[in-house]
Amino acid sequence: MAEVVVTGTRIARDGYKSPTALTVVTQEEIRTQAPTNNLADYVNQIPAVAGSLRPANTRLYLSNGLAGINALNLRNLGVERTLVLVDGRRSVGSSVTGAVDVNNVPQALVKSVEIVTGGASAAYGSDAVSGVVNFILVKDFTGLKATVEGGGTTHGDGRNYLVSAAGGKRFAGGRGHVMVSGEYAHRDGIFNVDRDWNQHGDRLLTNPNYTAPNGQPQYLVVTNAGTNNTLPGGIINSSAGAVANSLRGLYFGPGGSVNRYDYGALSNATTTVGGDWALADGNRRIGLDPQDDRRGVFGRVSFALTDTVTLFGEAAYNWNRSVSNAGPSLTSSYTLSASNPYLVAALGPTALAGVTSVTLGTSAQDFPYRKNYNTRRVQRFAVGGEGRFDAFGRDVRWDAYAQYGQSDITEMLRNILNTSRLALATDAVVAPGGAIVCRSTLTDPTNGCAPLNRLGVGVASAAAIDYVLGDPYRRQRFAQTTAGFNLSFDPFSTWAGPMSVATGAEYRREAVSGFVEAQYRSGWSVGNFLPTFGHYTVKEAYAEVAVPLGAGIDLNGAVRGTDYSTSGYVTTWKLGASYRPIDDLRFRLVRSRDIRAANLNELYQRGTSRTNSLNDPFNGNAATPFIEVTTGNPNLRPEVADTWTAGVIVQPRFMPGFTTSFDYFDIQVRDAIGQVYSQTIVNRCHDGLKEYCAAFTRTPGASPELSVNLSPFNFARAHAKAFDVAATYRTPLDAIAPKLPGDLTLRFSATHYIKNYINNGIDAPTDSAGAHGSGAPRWIYRLAAIYENDGFTATAVARGVSAGTIDNSYVVCSSGCPASTTAHPTINANRVAGAVYADLNLTKKVRLASTPAEAFLNITNLLDRDPVIIASGGLSTNPTYYDYLGRLLRFGMRFAFQ
Repeated sequence: MAEVVVTGTRIARDGYKSPTALTVVTQEEIRTQAPTNNLADYVNQIPAVAGSLRPANTRLYLSNGLAGINALNLRNLGVERTLVLVDGRRSVGSSVTGAVDVNNVPQALVKSVEIVTGGASAAYGSDAVSGVVNFILVKDFTGLKATVEGGGTTHGDGRNYLVSAAGGKRFAGGRGHVMVSGEYAHRDGIFNVDRDWNQHGDRLLTNPNYTAPNGQPQYLVVTNAGTNNTLPGGIINSSAGAVANSLRGLYFGPGGSVNRYDYGALSNATTTVGGDWALADGNRRIGLDPQDDRRGVFGRVSFALTDTVTLFGEAAYNWNRSVSNAGPSLTSSYTLSASNPYLVAALGPTALAGVTSVTLGTSAQDFPYRKNYNTRRVQRFAVGGEGRFDAFGRDVRWDAYAQYGQSDITEMLRNILNTSRLALATDAVVAPGGAIVCRSTLTDPTNGCAPLNRLGVGVASAAAIDYVLGDPYRRQRFAQTTAGFNLSFDPFSTWAGPMSVATGAEYRREAVSGFVEAQYRSGWSVGNFLPTFGHYTVKEAYAEVAVPLGAGIDLNGAVRGTDYSTSGYVTTWKLGASYRPIDDLRFRLVRSRDIRAANLNELYQRGTSRTNSLNDPFNGNAATPFIEVTTGNPNLRPEVADTWTAGVIVQPRFMPGFTTSFDYFDIQVRDAIGQVYSQTIVNRCHDGLKEYCAAFTRTPGASPELSVNLSPFNFARAHAKAFDVAATYRTPLDAIAPKLPGDLTLRFSATHYIKNYINNGIDAPTDSAGAHGSGAPRWIYRLAAIYENDGFTATAVARGVSAGTIDNSYVVCSSGCPASTTAHPTINANRVAGAVYADLNLTKKVRLASTPAEAFLNITNLLDRDPVIIASGGLSTNPTYYDYLGRLLRFGMRFAFQ
């Protein structure tokens, strides 16, 4: 008796359509068009979903626990502003930010996916600032079905496979129903970027010849460029003493060989164009795709107590492990005394005459690459009921539930440098007996220190590597308890039809707790985990009403009161209208007020850290390593968003099977939760704003040299503006030409991002729409052509993005450039090409003995197109919007057992 309402509303009235824009993805579309064995990958192809977190673009997310998650992002406004539901209910997050991993949804039982775009907090709950993604599960499946599939890229890597099964059966004379599904999926990791497109040294270079008066651009987009201050076996960047810098440019190769670096025709303090640029290996030692293993099981039982009351219970357990290559352990600055025995052995006393110390940088090829190694165990239990009753002659529908979810997460970083041990191991001396030892062991012989030779490739001992590396980790538990009920009824009718009301309430408690061993809380190049503890509760109640006025006009309104234990009471609301002057045409308009409250991470985090490099204005904009530590702010207020959406739907009677729609939205968020990051803090201090100088400290010679502290605040404003276009046309081919067999369906969808920026009140806001290095492309589009005939289906897909820029803040010039500023720096090139990728999916219904089955072949990136290059160093593309794996083949069989 369960009903699925696919109208973007809580109103359950036959035939009612909300004015809220809605995209519905059906089970059939997922079955025939999903590009991999992952539901999230298909949903992420929908143009309204932009900037989602995926394993490919989170591999460098060290310390924040997000690596390996598939979390959806509507409108590129942030994962935290997209509300993800399963059958209209929240799910526990897979990270302390509350991000819901879509992989935890039982994919074999997904009936449809509803995507409500635009503010939806009043109807669906807080946090739905940019919209709602609601996964609807099958409730009455009977029989048994299974899927077996596998594949890989035509480059010989990326192998993957999936096995899933689902079964359902009725009992107790049909009053009861039980359903179980399970799946196991594996994907090999690709731990080196060995593709040709990433071997050309595409870089963004600070122009070494730039000065404010000379009219040259401050930044240059170049090729055949590589890092010159960190090499696999180390390079001397400077030397001190009577003959300062006499040793600059000596680098150490295989076996400790000593060589002279060729800085090429153009070089700054960190990067060389030409010369020995190819010696840099950092961009080739970053993983392309993570290894992923996941197992999941889901069960549901329901029983009809009466003809009008059904009870249900659900349980789900998911286990996921994600392992990714987070790149080499870069050390762009460390110092050796001229008496270091490894240095003396490599260069000899003559070369070191008059030298007191040398400063080097290394990408440490002798060390194994760093790994993100995250394991998640997510379980969810729910009980509830649904039904209907008669009140005052009116039919009332109801549902109620209680649910508990728990995520147990182990966030581990492997092969991480312990900075204090690295310093001890690097400080080597000759012991009285002639052996090379750590200086510290002369006074503390049992400290376990093993001396480390960092001068060359293949020279570090296994004992020294084991001594300086470790695997810091943190265990965290996220617990979510929710309970709620909903009523829907038609209290009376107007001259134009029934007025409909939906109302309900929800209680929610979110909590986080953690554990970190004392040895992993400080002293590491990345990680330095601290346990987070905290909780909050939320009480919500809402009402939604739909009123027909006649003449094709319907009004829809909703209001919700939300009370947070941390930040108090807020009200959200929605007011919309639809107008259908003729059967072929319907207009819709919605105005809403939405909110998002701070998540557990923003409120309570004890000290999440990340390391990177920034352009240091105190040192000629040279790349300088930093560690950034973010702590929570318990005084955060909810964000407030004001949203307009307007659209039109056309279904012309003279063209049966054709539907098209256009929807515009404008979302403005005030009191947005944000933070000023390290580069801005250092820039503002350099500009003379002393209040920023207190947020960072500088320790020359330390690794890293800069330490920056920051916290989130309600100081930003976000603004997103775009429109969606969609069209569907379905026709039997014999209507086009007689005797043509089969049916043809064309589906087109596109989103044009007009504006997308965050104004932090400090820097001039830069619109990121069309900035492929930092925002969403101007256009994201997808066209699918589906041919069906006699059990055979062929689906051809063209998907792509428009051309854009690296960053919209840049001013392009080659000579006679205007003054380069922090807000608008000058650059010689700023164009990023667009891309179109072709996919093909073929399915054929067959019978194996007496078992109905379906064989399928899916080819993603059929033409094996390379991704578009974005000059940045590291991985020279944007894995969020460009296909970076190449041609991917997947074969499989689906079985339906009777």
